[in-house]
Amino acid sequence: MATVSASAAAADVPAGERGATRVADRVVAKIAARAAREALHAAAPGDPTDAHATVTVARREVHPPFGEARLRVAVELAYPTPIGAHCGLVRRQVAERVRTLAGMTVTEVAVRVERLNASSPGRERLR
Repeated sequence: MATVSASAAAADVPAGERGATRVADRVVAKIAARAAREALHAAAPGDPTDAHATVTVARREVHPPFGEARLRVAVELAYPTPIGAHCGLVRRQVAERVRTLAGMTVTEVAVRVERLNASSPGRERLR
């Protein structure tokens, strides 16, 4: 009885019929959330508030090999802060990380600021 190695058996099957790797949406969301937190920590390294990000993934399987993603990222920022600059940094970091780690084409990263946190909790509000 002859034995066939796994690589020889795989060579006999056409490439289109061997199967595919699909990165789950929750994995893409975790990659994006971590990238957003990293970007926020890099933007304000001395900020005592913990960076928070919530991510929603919309996927289309049009671009091989791993598809296309549109991401919605919700963040909390310290106040006062340059909101536009931080959102741009998050957008670029998330797109780059998802493209690199998940192999997906990122067509859109929408960043929504959910909450602005006062940087010093004991500070009084001026009227």
